[in-house]
Amino acid sequence: MDKGWATNALSLGLVAGSYALGGMGSEVMRSAGLFALSGAVTNQLAIHMLFEKVPFLYGSGIILDRFESIRAALKILIMEQFFTAEKIESFVQSQEKQLDLAPIIEVTDFTPAYSALVKSVMESSLGGMIGMFGGEAVIAKLKEPFLEKIKASILEISHSESFMNALNDHIAQEGSSLVETIETIVESRLGELTPVMIKEMLFGLMKDHLGWLVVWGGVFGGAIGIVGAFFG
Repeated sequence: MDKGWATNALSLGLVAGSYALGGMGSEVMRSAGLFALSGAVTNQLAIHMLFEKVPFLYGSGIILDRFESIRAALKILIMEQFFTAEKIESFVQSQEKQLDLAPIIEVTDFTPAYSALVKSVMESSLGGMIGMFGGEAVIAKLKEPFLEKIKASILEISHSESFMNALNDHIAQEGSSLVETIETIVESRLGELTPVMIKEMLFGLMKDHLGWLVVWGGVFGGAIGIVGAFFG
């Protein structure tokens, strides 16, 4: 059973049970039950009014009425708490220290570079001379040394200070534009939300905690009822 309705049922049980007793105990139990029921029902109604409109009760359905404001607040919360330029820049800087292109370079196939080199040589003025000595078959012997050499050269370049500075500058620039991209995505997604979706989302997030408001309303109401019975 829902915590709120369980609290209401328990409060009503105290009121009903008080009529089976006599004397002071009956009055204390009845007062505790009535005050507990009053506190629990009041809080339950307040929670209901937060999400739903109640006829003749001004201020009810505030989430539906303030839908646009809540949606704007959600955007501000998301962008200012999670995707600020400072947070993205900090993340980018932390990634810069871990950035290593060596594994990518190691598995890259540089054969197209070799093929382009052979084509350039054969189409140059040296092509005729090389053709006299066996053509591309002669150059083919240089393929493996060439591939190893170009891979080693690119690895050396990727670890050079000038290359890393240029790469990090580019990443930093991309980080700045990333904020705008994320903001556009957030706006687009929030634009798809309807008042009912906002209401259901907030209710889903707060459901368990809202139930405890009813329980504590009953507990404090009952406590006030007991004090009132003794000192009223």
